[in-house]
Amino acid sequence: MDRRSFLISPVITALAQPVGKREVSGVYPHLAMFNSQAECGTGGVVPWAGRLWVVTYSPHSPGGSDDRLYEIDADLNQVTRPESIGGTPANRMIHVESKQLFIGPYAIDEQRRVRVIPYERMYGRPTGNARHLTDPAGKIYCASMEEGFYEIDVRTLEVRELYEDGNNAVRRKAAKDISGPLLPGYHGKGFYSGQGRAVYSNNGEVGGGLLPPDTPSGCLAEWDGQDWKVVRRNQFCEVTGPGGIEGNANPERDPIWALGWDHRSLILMLLDGGKWHSFRLPKAAHTYDGAHGWNTEWPRIREIGEPDLLMTMHGMFWKFPKRFSAANSAGIAPWSSYLRVVGDFARWGDRVVLGCDDAAKNEFLNTRRAKGKIAGPGQSQSNLWFLPPAKLGQLGPPIGRGGVWVRDDVKAGEPSEPYLFSGFDHRLLHLAHESGQDMTFRIEVDRAGNGQWRDLKQVSVPAGGAAHVLFDGQEQGAWVRIRPGLDCRKATAYFQFASEDRRPPAGPPRKAGSAGGFLWARGEGRGTLLLATPVSLYELDAGLRFIRLHDPKTHAWMLANLAPPAGIIEADAASLVYIDEEEKRWRLPRGHASWGAPGAGVRISREVSTERDLFNAGGTFHELPSNNAGGIAVVRPVCTHNLPVRDYCSWRGLTVMSGLGADPPPAGELVRSSDGEVILWLGVSDDLWAYGKPVGEGGPWRGTKVRAGAPSDPYLMTGYDEKTLRLSHRNPAALPIRVELDITGTGVWVEYRTFEVAAGRGIEHRFPRGFNAYWLRTVAAQDAVATAVLTYR
Repeated sequence: MDRRSFLISPVITALAQPVGKREVSGVYPHLAMFNSQAECGTGGVVPWAGRLWVVTYSPHSPGGSDDRLYEIDADLNQVTRPESIGGTPANRMIHVESKQLFIGPYAIDEQRRVRVIPYERMYGRPTGNARHLTDPAGKIYCASMEEGFYEIDVRTLEVRELYEDGNNAVRRKAAKDISGPLLPGYHGKGFYSGQGRAVYSNNGEVGGGLLPPDTPSGCLAEWDGQDWKVVRRNQFCEVTGPGGIEGNANPERDPIWALGWDHRSLILMLLDGGKWHSFRLPKAAHTYDGAHGWNTEWPRIREIGEPDLLMTMHGMFWKFPKRFSAANSAGIAPWSSYLRVVGDFARWGDRVVLGCDDAAKNEFLNTRRAKGKIAGPGQSQSNLWFLPPAKLGQLGPPIGRGGVWVRDDVKAGEPSEPYLFSGFDHRLLHLAHESGQDMTFRIEVDRAGNGQWRDLKQVSVPAGGAAHVLFDGQEQGAWVRIRPGLDCRKATAYFQFASEDRRPPAGPPRKAGSAGGFLWARGEGRGTLLLATPVSLYELDAGLRFIRLHDPKTHAWMLANLAPPAGIIEADAASLVYIDEEEKRWRLPRGHASWGAPGAGVRISREVSTERDLFNAGGTFHELPSNNAGGIAVVRPVCTHNLPVRDYCSWRGLTVMSGLGADPPPAGELVRSSDGEVILWLGVSDDLWAYGKPVGEGGPWRGTKVRAGAPSDPYLMTGYDEKTLRLSHRNPAALPIRVELDITGTGVWVEYRTFEVAAGRGIEHRFPRGFNAYWLRTVAAQDAVATAVLTYR
């Protein structure tokens, strides 16, 4: 019998709905978790001994903090365990032989007795546990984020240091920084063992937050009990296998999976039969990028009691096959896009519980002029998110962007790494290069995921040019790869995937509803939310009691410290214009023709999950990465809502909006103040998908004086569905207008097509279904007064 068979399957018996506990969109406000640190994330969520166990973490507390170990029962009563010593824990492992859960610095037995390993004995930020290579019944390993490696006796909890933690080396003044001497990179994430080795990952570089996302960073490494070896020099997070948090049942032959990324796309590494294999997948979001690695938290691959495992990575819920191997690599599929930052998750009863990272006092490096000097929440906080498994596939429609090459020099005949080819309704490949001769690229397909490759098609690309390949429904397979016919200079092969967006569009803009105002999650251990209108102050508590408050000092402070900056978004006849910190101009669609520049006191950018912003422009919410993750260049639209949103923030795991009226929302719920004067919307950020598909009107030019050969400002294209371009001008003769695309979001501009626009007659061009790029710009061949506008439906 499998030694773990009695523990490996999650309990899926329906739990009774708790009585008297308010729930909004899967969030129970009373379960919110707080600390006094710059951040309060969820590091581990594990069902064990009839309870749900949760640990929170501070951003950098290798010696402990006021974070807590929580025990939650089936009625959602939350107990803060008195043994708590905090820190920055994200490690968790069920050790079957000793019948204990190891989570953070705690060991919990079947009677829910908690023992503690003090940080003085195991210093560092514990990020992963792994089964021991030679004594798996009696010992486990624990790895820290800064290359501290420890051996723990599961019965006595005696600790033996194998390699010193970088924080401890700095503490005793033996090192200049915390990165550690063993491996390149820092900011450890995953740890697992099997096939005679322990595998460890890190996802950052010291100082990487000030470097561009394509900076070499992070690594995947293995240890045979004596020596370390770097497997790959890229940013990696999750390392696991089919045994999940119990460890592989057959460690000699079970595979190990490692999940990472670079500036091109996601990277999936597979250790099978002692050999490493690599695959690439698209990114739904770029908010997780950044050479420092801080923006990811802990992506996971975990059992949730469904036919497939659940994988979280770069803003996508993925279905991951339980038997994924070199001979059986088919079946990875997108489930839905999401916005919240998830640190861990598990099946508990009939729901999946996701631990989130919601509201941090410190913006860290996620600052921008669009937010101004806004005060952060008074206290860092996060919460759990309870979802039926089916809901994981009902959030945002899947979108996937990524490539195998981005301006890379490639050799004749050498294939790229395999790239995911299945699971999306629309699939587009952009091919470009900077060689001085025509190039031919052969696209090959592995149809069944069994490593058998065959030709799919050949694509010719002119010297220094580009080609755009839409795949039809007959061109199917698990993976594709690309071979250049000749040595090729600065080749780019970048995919734009999307699934059908069946959301209806929102209606026209609505007038302001109830009195809008500024929102702030209050600190000082109060755990309430404050709303400051121009004349009044209101308070909302965890029981969703919403009352008027008399506190003139706090009211005045909020009006002074939460006001958004003015003049960040401009509007002209063509579109909205956003000017970033480098004075670059970016054009955005209006969700409706009536939208102009935001009025005074209207919020346009704010965190509702840590280290990324929700960006509100022209009636559309966008997900905006921090500048060190690409910033506005890789923004994506979420929904066009056309609502009079005044402010929004994160509180107790909920997203809260002010300024809306009393119309029933498509998701979330409304709460009205006890005096009837004010309404707030409560939900989660992922409820915003329900407000309607992104639509828009606008473009680079509208009756604009343009100079010959001068590119227009870039205009947002990614994330929209049906696209129509209209070109016209006032010149007396025909005018060639070249349409160019940024196909990577990093400034790889290529020609789409040059249109010969006759005098006095416009041209309308409808892009093929599934055609996408990040940005579009236009270039006129002569000076002109020209119009280039797009309609997105």
